[in-house]
Amino acid sequence: MDKKDYLRRLSSVNDLMQAVYRSRSLGSRSVPRELIAEASRAVLEGVREAILAARDELSLENITTDTEELVSLVEKEVEKRIRPGLRRVVNATGVVIHTNLGRSPLSRPAIEALQATAAHYSNLEFRLEDGTRGSRQHHLRKILCELTGAESALVVNNNAAAVLLALTTHARDREVIVSRGQLIEIGGSFRLPDVMAQSGARLVEVGTTNKTYLEDYRRAIGEETAMILRAHPSNYRILGFTAEVSASDLVSLAHEHGLIFLEDLGSGVYVDLTRHGLSPEPTIADSLKEGADLVCFSGDKLLGGPQSGIVLGKKDLVEAMARHPLARALRVDKLTIAALEATLLLYLDPERALSEIPTLAMLTADAETLRKRARRLAGKLASACPHLAVEVQEDVSRAGGGSLPLEDIPTWVVAVTSQSLKVPALEESLRRADPPVIARIRENRLILDMRTVSDDEVPLVVEAFRAAGGEMETEQGA
Repeated sequence: MDKKDYLRRLSSVNDLMQAVYRSRSLGSRSVPRELIAEASRAVLEGVREAILAARDELSLENITTDTEELVSLVEKEVEKRIRPGLRRVVNATGVVIHTNLGRSPLSRPAIEALQATAAHYSNLEFRLEDGTRGSRQHHLRKILCELTGAESALVVNNNAAAVLLALTTHARDREVIVSRGQLIEIGGSFRLPDVMAQSGARLVEVGTTNKTYLEDYRRAIGEETAMILRAHPSNYRILGFTAEVSASDLVSLAHEHGLIFLEDLGSGVYVDLTRHGLSPEPTIADSLKEGADLVCFSGDKLLGGPQSGIVLGKKDLVEAMARHPLARALRVDKLTIAALEATLLLYLDPERALSEIPTLAMLTADAETLRKRARRLAGKLASACPHLAVEVQEDVSRAGGGSLPLEDIPTWVVAVTSQSLKVPALEESLRRADPPVIARIRENRLILDMRTVSDDEVPLVVEAFRAAGGEMETEQGA
């Protein structure tokens, strides 16, 4: 047969749609007719293009024109079009605060608070005491001040927004002094100098990349100076021949000259993680005790809540930020407030926070728990997928999210190779699973880190490998 014969054998759009409606998978589902029509047209157009592009009879024979097989293609096309773009994945990378995978998972209380707030009306900006209009910030201000001892608090949509609002409110058209070694760049190429330029503040760099002294700051202070900014290098470290000025010394210098001292903590850790073997990070309470006028940090990352930026500090300074017109553009919605409040309430009992906030629980998980989880997964994989070579190994995890950048956190992993699939192809197959499993490749092995795989996700990983094996067999059969 020639190409014209193959084209004539194709169903019409209407006939293909009718066949789809008769099929079991979509027949009982509420799929809009127009969506099925669009999917049918797309499939038929794809087959026509394949027929016209075929170079020989053998190529033509590999192109299906069978209506039942086309129905299957339409069903897959419909599934692709109705599948949400934002999907749950299994994070087997060992990077706990994985920015590309949504950073910090929420605790069960935070999820329950989200559901309750999303499903019903709430007193978001309504005072139940007297029936008048209230402030959405009130719900978070109280618990934040109780936890940290700050005079006041403000929450915006991320930490970059918090810094931007602080600079715009208190340093617009004036100078802000920053050490050269702290001119940070965060994810997505957002740079502190760019944020500062957008705020209208003028950057004054002092010191060198590796060494900055108190006298450098002192010499830079002038009539136009409004603020000294100290930015914590969350996602990098300068090591070796270095010198930096403590927050307490900068506070004293700033107050001596009537300036504001703003500390950007970045990740923002509340509990001391050193007793769990992790490197010391400046805590929120430490910064406030040293006398910082304003402290900014992320509500997700090491705090373990939803994406947000938190500002703590002197009441007059925080309230001036809250009144600024930019604050409305940067404000958080009711869902963020609900999830963040529920997360913060857990910190009233730090031990409960460590066990119930997923980020903290993963970072502090003990090695024996991870080893047992790795052995369990390895055993199930070996049983379900005999073509796999599976080995349990010691390795290291990462905190991620610009937190603890030099920290090698001991962990246990499952290293996998396949007799039938090359490792990159195996990794790709896992990404196509439902839900996708995201792993990493090292030394031509697929590495599954148990620090970020929960016990109830082990069966999902096994099923993803089983599906990858079935996919491989289908391709070989074709």
